[in-house]
Amino acid sequence: MAQELRGKVAAVTGAASGIGLACARAMHAAGAEVVLIDRDAARLDALVAEIGQGAHALVLDLTDGPAVDALLPRILGLAGGLHIFHANAGAYVGGPVVSGDPDAWDRMLNLNINAAFRSIRAVLPHLVAQKSGDIVMTSSIAGLVPVVWEPIYTASKFAVQAFVHTLRRQVAPDGVRVGAVAPGPVVTGLLDDWPKAKMDEALANGSLMQPEEVAESVLFMVTRRPGVTVRDLVILPTTVDL
Repeated sequence: MAQELRGKVAAVTGAASGIGLACARAMHAAGAEVVLIDRDAARLDALVAEIGQGAHALVLDLTDGPAVDALLPRILGLAGGLHIFHANAGAYVGGPVVSGDPDAWDRMLNLNINAAFRSIRAVLPHLVAQKSGDIVMTSSIAGLVPVVWEPIYTASKFAVQAFVHTLRRQVAPDGVRVGAVAPGPVVTGLLDDWPKAKMDEALANGSLMQPEEVAESVLFMVTRRPGVTVRDLVILPTTVDL
């Protein structure tokens, strides 16, 4: 297997499962040291033992602002550097606004927007100072095409897209690339609140992807030659008509 990321350190939030775990595995297989960031300590310990040398666990509650602000020195203490930061952690809430739970919206918006932006702010000075690095955000097709079933989630991903597009232009002169991977529906725990009928239909018609397919796309983004940025990478199941 190609070792395209040998000598690099990648940190991934929400890395205990789903897309985050698949991306951490893919970058480790490509030669990077990986720092798996999540609040599930037991799960992280099991995963780094399974992945092996070059994998590190960093337990963090991303809703704890001061703890997020102190993220960079913890990454550097574990892995000695940082070249790729994947802000992947997120939550999902769908359903009608008229019957929605504003407290659930607040929790999701805090994680998808505030915590994601804050974690990037915590590590960005290091990447700017070294004049190189990649920031990847896990967005969604919902950040590009409004999805009627999930208006609050769609709004959170539109915010992510706006942040990616503006931050990219701010830090491009410093050699830091910023991009978003925007998948369609992926089989992860975020879909646990989908109605059963909707989930059964999606599984039956092949309109769901696996996390590993997203990981392949992220690996493509961070292995482009210097001077090339993949700003938005949209990946969809072939059967999705968007």
